[in-house]
Amino acid sequence: MSRRSSRLQAKQQQPLSCQEESPQELQAPEHLQTRKRRTAEEVKKREDGKIAKKHQYEIKSCWPPTITGGISPCIIIETPHKESVTSDFSRFKKYRFRNLFINPSPLPELNWGNSKDVWLNILKKENRYAHCKHFTSLHSSLQPHMRSILLDWLLEVCEVYALHRETFYLAQDFFDRFMLTQKNINKSMLQLIGITSLFIASKLEEIYAPKIQEFAYVTDGACSEDDIVRMELIMLKALKWELCPVTVVSWLNLYLQVDALKDVPKVLLPQYSQEKFIQIAQLLDLCILDVNSLDFQYRTLAAAALCHYTSAEVVKKASGLDWESISECVEWMVPFVSVAKKVPAKLKNFKKVAAEDRHNIQTHTSYLDMLEEVNSGVASTAPGQLSPVSTGGIITPPKSTEKK
Repeated sequence: MSRRSSRLQAKQQQPLSCQEESPQELQAPEHLQTRKRRTAEEVKKREDGKIAKKHQYEIKSCWPPTITGGISPCIIIETPHKESVTSDFSRFKKYRFRNLFINPSPLPELNWGNSKDVWLNILKKENRYAHCKHFTSLHSSLQPHMRSILLDWLLEVCEVYALHRETFYLAQDFFDRFMLTQKNINKSMLQLIGITSLFIASKLEEIYAPKIQEFAYVTDGACSEDDIVRMELIMLKALKWELCPVTVVSWLNLYLQVDALKDVPKVLLPQYSQEKFIQIAQLLDLCILDVNSLDFQYRTLAAAALCHYTSAEVVKKASGLDWESISECVEWMVPFVSVAKKVPAKLKNFKKVAAEDRHNIQTHTSYLDMLEEVNSGVASTAPGQLSPVSTGGIITPPKSTEKK
């Protein structure tokens, strides 16, 4: 008998193979099915546990006492931004969400997308990136005027390095939302948090962002490069990597573009006056230094500022917001407008910046003095409001001729 025939006989004597078994016999073993069910139950319990702990703070890390620059230790809490706002500050929020999604889109018909869908996505993002002025109640050692001083200093840094306005307003948003996720931040940490916010924003917005050495340099030794890198990781985790808000200056750009738009195919190219833009932008720079500006949505702030330089009809056309939606913000902005119009806004020239892009470069003026004048003017109606006096903790950045 040959080898082939013997193998065939042996194969015929063997029982049926697994391939010939019925589908019922091919089911997974019972112990494996039990494991799958058990895993699903564990996942469900784990999710229920997360929901139960939704409104609790979770302490993740703490600064070591050996941090450079003489900065005192401070507990950093990585609580998701949305949860802290909805749970802690829901009674304080004054955002006007009426007619948020039913207003018709002010955008013209676009050849690259549906204008209604684009407008709806922008409004959803505006609602998603919420902010609140009452974050100071979470930090016992902080006062509202400290935020004003910090933001004014960031404005100076932006002008020194010729950073865009969008970069500053991104940093302002990161700072305000990050402070909502923290508790008992020491005032000595503010400069580090502020310069880190600008560092993150510049990497997102600028084509040629300054190096980290330059950001550490403008603090005059108060913050090292390692401090900034460490704080950057903490801030990104606390913000849950949500780094794309629609800033105040973005809304202003959109409103002016819609108002001046005549040629739809050129909707992405600026068609408004640079002088008009910087006048309104200077007003917004002054307003954003006041912590009370966080009572309003960014779109409302930009619309109210536009209303002071145009009319309610123009605002309605450009933003879709009626007078009822912006009247409170317009009234709040009146003393800021009276002070801002005393300081003429001028276009500045920057090296390696094209003439058509000059208005997009952030500039700085005597904003703290202007804010103090605003506060003194409304002192009778707002007793006890703090004026932005110097704390001596933030270093003025060097002039462009003094940079290394």
